[in-house]
Formats: sequence, structure tokens, C-alpha cells
Amino acid sequence: MNRYSVAEFIRKTEQEDKGEGFFELETERLLEVNLEGLVWAKAGAMVAYHGKIKFEREGVLEHGVGAMFKKALTGEGASLMKANGHGKLYLADSGKKIIILHLQNEAIYVNGNDLLAFEPSINHNIKIMKKVAGMMSGGLFNVRCEGTGLVAITSHYEPLTLRVTPGKPIFTDPNATVAWSGNLQPDFQTDISFKTFVGRGSGESIQMKFEGDGFVIVQPYEEVYFQRQS
Repeated sequence: MNRYSVAEFIRKTEQEDKGEGFFELETERLLEVNLEGLVWAKAGAMVAYHGKIKFEREGVLEHGVGAMFKKALTGEGASLMKANGHGKLYLADSGKKIIILHLQNEAIYVNGNDLLAFEPSINHNIKIMKKVAGMMSGGLFNVRCEGTGLVAITSHYEPLTLRVTPGKPIFTDPNATVAWSGNLQPDFQTDISFKTFVGRGSGESIQMKFEGDGFVIVQPYEEVYFQRQS
């Protein structure tokens, strides 16, 4: 039954402090950041906050001239923002499920569209998927997150983690690939035989190939990306 009095609805859905620290899942699709300083987040992900918090888009020279050119090539120069201050910040992204990972001197690559937030102790670097740039209309970049701290990523529905082991490569659809371990460098390939069945603009099936020892996280959903118009 989904019928409540106003008082019942408030009791059922109101914010609750769970004592989980810096990142806290209010629901599986809404992240609470207990902010006492700085957090990096996906631009546009703020849904509410209270306290004194200032928002600032990531500057084009934030990480040097090289990063500026990468951002220009990806068309995602304002994909991240900094939230600085004290209070509670609530983040979400299109109703996607949120996963909090605690990196311990580790690295992970995250699809640029699936990175929600991370602590300032995490170093981040945008990586362009050069080999796929001419094959897809968007989703051309990922972010390498490295260090010790919390990273929040998003997934449409329940994610699946696949182990990559030597001699047994894993192939994934780029539109369904959320993240992978920092030691893996995927290759891109096309399968012409799939062209009849796949509604891609290129008429080909584009696949990511992961080889080595690590993991890759996929979602049961093909996310479609759009390049920002200049």
C-alpha cells in the first residue's frame, strides 16, 4: 500500500543519521555527504544541501595544461565540481544505484558518466579512450581514481563484477561498462558480424577487451552518451 497520512510519509522517508561517516547512503540512490571541507562531485549531481557550502566547477587549468587539452577533446570540461564548506550535501544521478568504494592505496578506472563523488585525498586524472573516439558519438573518457579514500560510483540497476584472469579475457559493451581495476588497459575492437543486429551509428558492434588480472564492473543497461554541442 502506498497511501499515507502526511505524518506517516514524513516518518517513513525523512533523513536519518546513520553514523556511517563522510559518505552515507540515505537510500540506495541518494548519497549524503557529511561535509567538513571539500568533496569532488559530478557537476549537476546536487539535489539538496544545508549548511554553508560553496559550489565551483572544475577549472580548465585545475590539473595543468595537459588536462585542459584532454577536457577540450572529450567535450567534458565541466564534468566535475568542487563543494566546499560545512553541512550536509545530497547527491544523486538520474536515479542510478550508488556504490561506495573505499580505496586503500589502490586505483580504479570509472566511466566518466558513472563517477558521482570522491574524497579530496583521491587523485583523479581524465583518460581519453583514443581508439574508440572515431567509433562512438560520446562516452569517450574515463577517470582514473587513485589513492586512499572513498569513491562513489553509480550503476543503472544491480551491477555485476567479472573477474579478469590471465588467458581468459573479458569482452564488454562500452555503454554497459561502469568501472575496472587500475592495472587493466582495455583494447577496443569491432565485430562486423554483429552489424545486422546492433543499432549503432557505425553499423558495427564495438567491444572493450580486458586482459590480465583484475576485474571489470558492468551494468544491465546500455547507457547512451551524447557529445556536447560546441
